[in-house]
Amino acid sequence: MSGPNTQYDPVEVAALDPAQIDAAVQSAIEGIAAADSLEALKIARTEHQGDKSPLALANREIGALPPTAKAEAGKRVGQARGRVAQELKARQQVLEAERDERILADERVDMTLVPDRRPLGRRHPVELMGQQMADVMVGMGWEIAEGPEVEAEWFTFDALNFDQDHPARQMQDTFYVEPPDAGLVLRTHTSPVQARAMLERGVPLYIAVPGRVFRTDELDATHMPAFHQLEGLAVDEGLTMAHLKGTLDRLAAELFGPDITTRLRPSYFPFTEPSAEMDLRCFVCHGNDPDCRTCGGTGWIEWGGCGMVNENVLRACGVDPARYSGFAFGMGIDRALMFRTGVADMREMIEGDVRFNSQFGMEI
Repeated sequence: MSGPNTQYDPVEVAALDPAQIDAAVQSAIEGIAAADSLEALKIARTEHQGDKSPLALANREIGALPPTAKAEAGKRVGQARGRVAQELKARQQVLEAERDERILADERVDMTLVPDRRPLGRRHPVELMGQQMADVMVGMGWEIAEGPEVEAEWFTFDALNFDQDHPARQMQDTFYVEPPDAGLVLRTHTSPVQARAMLERGVPLYIAVPGRVFRTDELDATHMPAFHQLEGLAVDEGLTMAHLKGTLDRLAAELFGPDITTRLRPSYFPFTEPSAEMDLRCFVCHGNDPDCRTCGGTGWIEWGGCGMVNENVLRACGVDPARYSGFAFGMGIDRALMFRTGVADMREMIEGDVRFNSQFGMEI
């Protein structure tokens, strides 16, 4: 604050110059009008009404004037500050009204609408996984085939070269439909469709068969009494194990990525000879952890069985094994879903908890 002014007229004090005060008021009016939000208006308020604003500085100079000059200068500065305050208040009312109108529009609720209390449904992830696997096979030129889940024992076992005393025929392994001597079972694999397709369609033949199968397994984290398989059968002239491996490698790459590593391990199945199990390189430890719980430290995870179609199966279905050869495979759809998504417990797939299905959306 300046000292007592006993010699100078108040108009000679720069801050109290009427032209300066009018310019400050005009600048404030323009700044306030330009504020397009309450935040911008707050900045304008500080600039034109704060302690360091031109009008606030002019008001402080009044105290240094002689008594005869204070009244006129105070009136002039007070009117200017009042004008600015009115402009600020008017602009704030306009901006608050615009804000309230915008909030009402954004949060508007149509009370006349009928509420949809039913949540959106989801297709089961196992079904989606099976369809994706089938799509891969269709992309390679194969056809999709289907067969009954309640199947004749002949198609399930006899046509596929199972001996009469094979353990799979026992009731502790297979669900028989009563009466037991009716010759009907819940199919233990999708392979009966192989025999049906060869008898009904003839050869050459390239089919993929997604479907549900049944076995008397105890329900645990890795086994279910009802699960899903994708069967594949190719019968043509000149087919070899190389064609089989190429087909399965392509299927694995499409499902698990181009960097997936596979291997064929010798095995035995009555309906294929030679037979093999197809393994995938463990996607958790990649074979580097001897204590891995996923692969048991082996570095590999079993995916399914495969092999060249046994000549006895071809003969049973009216196909000349001297001319035609074929390969077949069966891969677990549920297990493929576990590999692809990290589901640790198969029981989660059948408990009917909608939260399990909804996390996958409409595709996986």
